[in-house]
Amino acid sequence: MNPILPYSKKVFHKIEELWQNQTLLVCLLAAMLMTLPLKHNIGSMTCIIFLLVCFSKAKKANFSISKVEILPMLLYVLMVLSLLWTIDVHATKAGLQKEILVLLIPIAFCFLPHLNQEVKHRVFKIYSFSMVFFAIFCLAKAVLKFSSSGDFSVFFYHELVTVSLNAIYVSGFASFGMFYFLVQKNKTIFDQLALVTLVAFVFLLSSKNIIICDFILVMVYLFFFSGFSRKTKTAILVAIVLITTTCIASIKPIRDRFMIELKTILVDSSLKEGSEETKNSIYSISLKQAWSQEQFQENDFFPGAAFRVYQTRIFIEMLQEEGIFFTGFGLDAAQTKIQDKVKEHHLHHSYGEYNFHNEYVQIFSEIGFLGILILVCMLFISIRNGIRNKDFVHIAFSVTMIVLFLTESFLSRQRGIIFFIVLYCLLNKVNHNKEQNLL
Repeated sequence: MNPILPYSKKVFHKIEELWQNQTLLVCLLAAMLMTLPLKHNIGSMTCIIFLLVCFSKAKKANFSISKVEILPMLLYVLMVLSLLWTIDVHATKAGLQKEILVLLIPIAFCFLPHLNQEVKHRVFKIYSFSMVFFAIFCLAKAVLKFSSSGDFSVFFYHELVTVSLNAIYVSGFASFGMFYFLVQKNKTIFDQLALVTLVAFVFLLSSKNIIICDFILVMVYLFFFSGFSRKTKTAILVAIVLITTTCIASIKPIRDRFMIELKTILVDSSLKEGSEETKNSIYSISLKQAWSQEQFQENDFFPGAAFRVYQTRIFIEMLQEEGIFFTGFGLDAAQTKIQDKVKEHHLHHSYGEYNFHNEYVQIFSEIGFLGILILVCMLFISIRNGIRNKDFVHIAFSVTMIVLFLTESFLSRQRGIIFFIVLYCLLNKVNHNKEQNLL
């Protein structure tokens, strides 16, 4: 008799036991989210393991599908169909490989056992504490950099987490963990420390939109979900407003990021670097200029909001000139058209390397009106389910995604795809099951 056989049976029996009590499922779901800040191949491996385990259980599973899973599947089908009209077949094929999780993860959720609030809570707890450890790691690394360089900027924005990770994406990841700790009714000392750590981390990451969005969401929680007395709510509100404004006003890197956007609204071609007399001066473009000015100079600079306004503007120009309303250019095929617009408007060639930085525009430009309609329906279903179930974490996720999609082509990166599609499926599946149980 093979001596390995009894041991293998014990292992498989243990795996089956962990699957039945949903411990294995919790670990797999948490692993996909925990590995978001790590290298892409690690994130890919956790997704592959999750999919293999789910599909291996398919025969014994009760297949259940709803509009929650159907919509992302339809979105991917439309991406595949764009091969028929794409202007760049190679780019579209590469994009389909990158976006495959938009199809496979919802299918895997159709085979999962009944998901309940306990599963969701366990997954979010593991993920949220992992974000705390990641924040501490980034801060410790920044301290080491500062001790050798003396450069205070290592504590802020992309310098804190690296450009490849992207501070805006990490802000979204950290905010979700922050809201998990915020809603805990009986916070332990570890929960409180974790909440403070993630609040500080989000501030240091200096994403203006996330800071504003989080501030509004905290106010919503305070007045509609917290259950505090009116006096306590008022005291907390005053404290939050004072702390937030003090941090923005007194911390120079954060203040500068807000001030440059304010100048973008009020002043055309404000001097960013250099002097009026030097040829190397760089001028910040205002929102008005970004939207209407026909020609620019190579030393013109687009701050965040102005850049997104410009990208939206050139997309509208493309709609008028190219007739792509129903089809788009094809998945991941719009970049050459962006580069053509950069040349047409005489911008520095580096701007041709950026995508639209707006998920709604990105989807519309690639797969047409039906694609943007599906995406909006997904977001509508998500926020509606959160409101119906009075689930603040679900609401916060939905609102954060709606805001992030305005400033980032979030689903053009693997981290964004995994974060959005896993949480979209998990939150809406759990709350959909909750509604069924109530009926």
